[in-house]
Parts: sequence; C-alpha cells; structure tokens
Amino acid sequence: MYERFYDLRERPFALSPDPEYLYPSPVHQEALDYLRYGVESQAGFIVITGEIGSGKTTLLQTLLRSLDNQTTVGRIVNTMLEPRELLETILIDFGLDPAGRSKPLLLRDLSQYLVDQRIAGRLVLLVIDEAQNLSLSALEELRMLSNLETEKSKLLQIVMVGQPNLRDKLAAPELEQLRQRITVSYHLPPLDAQETGRYINHRLRLAAMGAPIQFPAAATDRIHARTRGVPRIINVVCDAALVFGYAEERRTFDEALVREVLAELETTGVLPPAQAEASTPSAAVPAVAPTPAPVRSAGPSQQDRDVEARAAAVEMREQAIRARERELEAKQRVLAEEYRLLRSRPAVTPIQAPAPIPYVPVPAPQAFDAVRGESFWAWLKRIMLKESVS
Repeated sequence: MYERFYDLRERPFALSPDPEYLYPSPVHQEALDYLRYGVESQAGFIVITGEIGSGKTTLLQTLLRSLDNQTTVGRIVNTMLEPRELLETILIDFGLDPAGRSKPLLLRDLSQYLVDQRIAGRLVLLVIDEAQNLSLSALEELRMLSNLETEKSKLLQIVMVGQPNLRDKLAAPELEQLRQRITVSYHLPPLDAQETGRYINHRLRLAAMGAPIQFPAAATDRIHARTRGVPRIINVVCDAALVFGYAEERRTFDEALVREVLAELETTGVLPPAQAEASTPSAAVPAVAPTPAPVRSAGPSQQDRDVEARAAAVEMREQAIRARERELEAKQRVLAEEYRLLRSRPAVTPIQAPAPIPYVPVPAPQAFDAVRGESFWAWLKRIMLKESVS
C-alpha cells in the first residue's frame, strides 16, 4: 500500500517470521549461538523460551536455513496433543505411516528410521514449536524418545521452543529426569530502548530501494516504552505509523505522530490500553503514562472524524494509483499490439526491372540473295506457299 510512496521494495514490518529481517541484537545473536552449539555438538534437549512475539520463530527459521543437507528436520507446530498423538505426528512428519499400528510397532518403526538415517550419515533434528502447550505426559514421552541412541550419541536431537510458562512446566517434580537431559537452555529477553531504535531502522534499511527513511530516537523511545521491546508489537506500531504517514504524505516520523498512532491503535483495540498493560506482572519496564479514555458523545468525536478523514484520504490515494496503473497497462497493451502487427506484416519484395531483351538484327534482303540466290520477297512467297500446302 505505502511501499511506492516510501520507495520500499516490500513492507519492512510484516508479521511473518522472515529470517532476512532478523536483527542481530546481542541477545538474539547469543540465542542463535546457543542453538548452533547445541545442534553441532549433538547435545540432548535444547530449550529456547521467550515472550510472545519476541522473535523465537524468526530465530528458529534462521537456524534451520543455515543447516546443511545432511540434517533431516522434523517440525511440529500443533502441540495440543496427547502422548500417542504426539508420537504419531512425529512419524508422519518424518514421512512414516502410523496407521493401524500399535505403540510398540510405532516405536520400532521410528527407531529403525533413525538408525537408517545415521547409517546414511545424516543427523535427525526434531523441532517442537509452542512446546508450552504440551502436557506433562507428552513431555515425558519426548524424554522416552530421547533414549533412542547408539553407544556414542543420540539418534534424535530435540529442540523445544515456547513461551516462558514452558519453564514452569519443566520445573514440575514429575519431569526431573527430563530437566537433567536439557544441555542448552536460553531465555530470549525483550529489546532495550537503544536496541529497539536499531531494530526499527535496521528493517527500514533492508526494505529500502533508495535512501532509507529513519525513525528518530525520540520516536523509537516512545515505541519502546509502549511495546516493552517486544519485536512483534514494535512491528504493529511501526507498520501503522507508515500507514498514517502515507495518508498524510509525511516522510518524517516524530514523537507526536507516534503518540497519535498509539492512541489510534488503543482506540481500535489493536493494542490494549496502556494502563491495563502496566497492571500486568510482565510489565517490568517503565510504560507510557496512561492516556485517559476519550469521553464518547452521542455523535462522532473529533478523533473519529479524523480517523474517517485519514481512511478516506488513503482510499482516494489508492484509487488514484489503481487508475494510473490501469492507464499504464492499457498503453502497454496498445504498444504490444502495434509491435505484434509490425512483426507479423510480410516483408515487401522490391520490384525488379525485367532483363533487357537482346537485340537480334534482321537479315537484310541481300543476305538471302547471298544464301539462296533469290530476293527476300521471293523467299517470303515460297515460305507462305509451303505453309498453305501443309
């Protein structure tokens, strides 16, 4: 929508986890180093936790992209599973068919698959996202799967990624044996104020096709205070700021614009009120002073009218862009058709002048006298009489 206005090749604050946009902050780089160490050393369990939207999935995508083709990866994202369902899901993800088999046969098939992979010189990595949703019995089932090993190394390496309450589950007395097998563990904290500014401008630089736009420190500090340094919420606020700037044809982003964006996101329910966030236990960092809720009157408020005006301006701009694109497409079609007609027209062969007829002189009458001893007229008469007789 606004990419052309800001000279961007794509939206820099999309919510999908894109490894190309991973900002190598000290905490993210350290977490990635922990992950790589755990995989390369073929350690036991690897556990990575972090708040919702802290960048765990992007970090995981970056790790998986860096693995060589000698690593077989199975990934499970739907973790609302009981132990047997978890086992069946693992087999399906590795390309095995669990239909109609008892649990001992499922375990035998998985063990044989892991042995075959090891003989082929391949490592098998099982990644479980949203692992905080697993029940205690399902987590214990994972521990039992980690018993599949040779005399020197594990046949299956397991990475569990989840929210902070995953650590609470792992602290349960029933999972003491599983905790002892966790060799790499890292909690991904949110970004601080300085890293938030660097994160925002890093993504803007990556998406820029020309000179990148930037958010000043005052604006990024305000964003950090409201988002608590959580990357996903930062993306939501910055994307909305770009939309607001596009509607008002602004290429600079000051703190006043950010305040306006935050107020609008709270009004529309995209963000909870700042006061509600400040009352939650996780809000350990200073938050923005709570904005008083606007008093709703019977008619639309000035803020509502401003929102409607911005939406109308954005819609008009989008319509103008679409009309211009349709006009350019029509011109391109006309030019393409003219070019096609020119290419299909047969080539004109130039008319060549006929070859000159050679001049053959008619024998003079005296020549006949010399050949036959008669005049031309006598010769002609003789020839005509001969033709009439025949």
